[in-house]
Amino acid sequence: MTRKILIDVEAQILTLMDGSRPWRRYRISTGLNGLGEESGSGCTPRGLHRVRIRIGADCPPGTVFRGRRPTGERYDEALAAACPERDWVLTRILWLTGCEPGRNRGGCVDTLRRYIYIHGCPDSEPMGEPRSHGCIRMRNQDLIELFDLTPVGTLVEIQG
Repeated sequence: MTRKILIDVEAQILTLMDGSRPWRRYRISTGLNGLGEESGSGCTPRGLHRVRIRIGADCPPGTVFRGRRPTGERYDEALAAACPERDWVLTRILWLTGCEPGRNRGGCVDTLRRYIYIHGCPDSEPMGEPRSHGCIRMRNQDLIELFDLTPVGTLVEIQG
């Protein structure tokens, strides 16, 4: 079985493919600033990527990550109210690396060095509309399912 993730930014849909067959579909939220590869742009990078690192396999839903490490916190409304400025990275992280030198790999367009992830976010955040700082946000339960079905090395194609 060959799995691949297709991200349709226009439709705000992530599809997990099993060979040529769509297997799972999820509503997502990509970069508020649209598509683009430049470091610091807040845009979601296009093209072919791979899952480089999987983080959080044994963490409970709602685990808060900072710098890709669990903080020991679990997201809830009280924590959200106490830290309104935080960009929440929750539950799991699939850290992407670009596969296309000059487009999304190397220099100022390097997806890995831009810290572009597929990650969880508060369930109060809307899906189906661009709202992130460039990452691909998902509902936490959807992300847990995707994470469990996605090994390191899985291809991820981000299409505009």
